[in-house]
Amino acid sequence: MNADERRFAVLRAIVADYVATHEPVGSKMIVDRHNLGVSSATVRNDMAVLEEDGLIAQPHTSAGRVPTDKGYRVFVDRLTQVKPLSTAERRAVQAFLDGAVDLDDVMRRSVRLLAQLTRQVAVIQYPTLTRSTVRHCEVVALTPARLMLVLITDSGRVDQRVVDLGEVLSDDDVAALRALVNGALAGRPLAAASVAVAELPESAPAALRGVITTVASVLIETLVEHPEERLLLGGTANLTRNAADFPNSLRQILEALEEQVVVLKLLASAQDPSTVTVRIGGENEAEEMRDTSVVSIGYGMSTVLGGMGVVGPTRMDYPGSIAAVHAVARYVGEILAAR
Repeated sequence: MNADERRFAVLRAIVADYVATHEPVGSKMIVDRHNLGVSSATVRNDMAVLEEDGLIAQPHTSAGRVPTDKGYRVFVDRLTQVKPLSTAERRAVQAFLDGAVDLDDVMRRSVRLLAQLTRQVAVIQYPTLTRSTVRHCEVVALTPARLMLVLITDSGRVDQRVVDLGEVLSDDDVAALRALVNGALAGRPLAAASVAVAELPESAPAALRGVITTVASVLIETLVEHPEERLLLGGTANLTRNAADFPNSLRQILEALEEQVVVLKLLASAQDPSTVTVRIGGENEAEEMRDTSVVSIGYGMSTVLGGMGVVGPTRMDYPGSIAAVHAVARYVGEILAAR
């Protein structure tokens, strides 16, 4: 083992022990617990170099050291092996998510599962409509003058709206309306579908123009993003377990997590279903989140439908969190693709 590898082994030992105990780590503890095959003096010298490089710091007068954000970054970047979920954990994840009845249930179960597996705050973004395609729009006559529109996208999202028409439609009119609407919508991405629906009244038969105009305006509203529906959080109480991890303000972090914009920014880099992104401490854009780390990933099979991840203290089990986020995202992508 050359000097660089040995120093990384010392850094890895400090990260592991500090994450486990929340106590600063001394050279004697490293020698006793981690079989590095070197003396305490060598470990102390390595710790001095790591401290000079800004990878560890001495929090107070104790002999121990703690990792810095930069130290965690080096540790995460050099993670060659992410501890995979056990077979039992993978089966449990699959069974729990397979039991979901619809998209809302998939989202709720995923966020609960991630929070339990990582003991952090879990967050998941609903499939964003801009990346979705319309599969079908069902038009159902509730009464001769009242319709229900049910819009179904390829990401499993279902939106329904009731429309009061102010005029009476026959069964043939409803069938014609259904054909017109689906001709404009089916198979189109959401943005293109909005444009096609907006143009429908121009080409509609004169007898149906008024109804089509009313239906089109409701559909366009449905096809626009609903920001308040875009995120689910779970396990917020996990942050309060170790308030000492947040020396500046736990309350500030909890308040920031309630802001949709802040959380969407945390997930902004989650664009790839195969790559887990880790943002550590000061790497987070939002000032209030500088004491936290965010592990995130995109989910979806052929296209990324949204992002998910966990938020916790910088003193988190990175290998375990990365494995859990990766596994849950993969299953969610598979489940939504199969629906």
